[in-house]
Amino acid sequence: MRQSFHVFTHTKPFFRDIISNDYRRLLKCIVFTLFFLAASSIRAFSQPLTSTTSVNTFNKETYYNVLTTALTFLQPRSLEEHTIQRLCMWGLNGINALDPSFTLKVAENKLYLFRAQKLIYSAELPSSKNDIQQWVQFILDFWFQAWNNSPDIKTGDNQNLIQAFFDELFDHLDPYSRYVAPASADSDRSFRDGGEANVGITLTKHGKYTLINTINTNSPAWEAGIDVGQYLFKVDDKTTFDQPLNTINHWLEGPENTYVILTWGHKNSKKTHTAKIKRELIPPATVFAFSSDDIVILKITLFSTTTAEEMSQYLDQAMQEINIKGLIIDLRGNRGGVLQQAVTSIALLLDNGIAVTTQGRNPEANHVWVVQGGDLIKGAPIVILVDGRTASAAEILAASLSDHRRAVVVGSVTLGKGLVQTIAQLPDNGELFVTWSRVIAPLGWPLQGLGVIPQICTSRGNAFVQKQLKNLGTHTSNYETIISLSRKTRLPLSSKTITLLRNSCPAAVGTDNDLDIAIKLILDQNLYTQALKLIPAE
Repeated sequence: MRQSFHVFTHTKPFFRDIISNDYRRLLKCIVFTLFFLAASSIRAFSQPLTSTTSVNTFNKETYYNVLTTALTFLQPRSLEEHTIQRLCMWGLNGINALDPSFTLKVAENKLYLFRAQKLIYSAELPSSKNDIQQWVQFILDFWFQAWNNSPDIKTGDNQNLIQAFFDELFDHLDPYSRYVAPASADSDRSFRDGGEANVGITLTKHGKYTLINTINTNSPAWEAGIDVGQYLFKVDDKTTFDQPLNTINHWLEGPENTYVILTWGHKNSKKTHTAKIKRELIPPATVFAFSSDDIVILKITLFSTTTAEEMSQYLDQAMQEINIKGLIIDLRGNRGGVLQQAVTSIALLLDNGIAVTTQGRNPEANHVWVVQGGDLIKGAPIVILVDGRTASAAEILAASLSDHRRAVVVGSVTLGKGLVQTIAQLPDNGELFVTWSRVIAPLGWPLQGLGVIPQICTSRGNAFVQKQLKNLGTHTSNYETIISLSRKTRLPLSSKTITLLRNSCPAAVGTDNDLDIAIKLILDQNLYTQALKLIPAE
């Protein structure tokens, strides 16, 4: 549209000349105008053609390296055993997603490729079912024929063949195994590593002043002694007063290992603090701490590589500053993360015992995670908040502390993601996530599909909650029977059993009422103790 607009504005004077009676000028203007319009049209038309019809090269070396590395990593680690032949034949069918006119058929040990019902290629299947080099070469020959006979594939992204192959392959395995393309994998790694270097604080505006809202416990700002609730007055020599937040944040960011001078303090105090602080690549904060009437609340949003350390720092600080009545761990909406971090977090609150067991086909996938740490809060009551979005590593934390009668779980049944993935970085800088083990809670029940059934269910309404609290310790509730049954289940679980147990406390999004119940349990020792006893003894 921009090119058409320029053509119009440039040609208006010429059309005014056409109206004149000077024939020579008229002819010249017509010729010039037609030439100008033709040249503009050629430019406008040729530009999109160049971008949409450019032909990529068939990147055989990259394809070979990615497939060889991926299959070598995947085949011995998948949860169920599959031959290389089966994995490759699954993946090859992904070609149809790139060009629906393709059809594959296997007959008499040969693979046939049709396009619009016309045979364009056939080849005998490799003699070995598990020779990776033979099968990768077979795939490359097949891909080249498809690439050479499909404009859609030839002009598309080179990455499409790899993505379609793994998408189709993993559709036959489980919901969590996947291939992540280089661009997304780089973004994910950058997020895990902390992105752009900074000092580790988040800010909010308080009138024209700038208030320090949160501090990453692994950051230089934490080490410098900056506190939440203080005001940031200067960044280097620039005042933050009446400055937009995005401007101030831009001042704080910079290359890794460079320095910035901060001035901060309390708003009404004459004393301020100034320090030269080094910018670092800081993993995002995953733990946020609050307190109310000596009850500590930790909101954990994700289990990253620093989550347990963040928890430890907050709990150490709380133990020094207040007389803790109890701890509430809010895992609602937490989709999981690094399993080892969940185990380390359990070790902060459990003196000793099995945190979790993982079982897989590959010997390296089999672990009994035993903790012998020390309870940082010395036996103070713990309540864990969960909901239907709580998953994976977050479920492991809830299940483990619940099974050991170290915490009461409040909320709804969790997602039920009890499969563990191992990750490989591929030669194209993509990543392969392969499910290789099942999660088994300390009492021996599987997390996958079932999820954690909470001791106090809030997803069936307040009347049901009040009935539960009233019945605690009387053993008259059918729901108490369901909790006990959920901890006594063993593999394999039927879908009927899973549905029955999960429907007892339907998955839902948590509400403010969950927190109120958690506080009530901590303040009423008798209720808390009776809720713990809903879990069968080991």
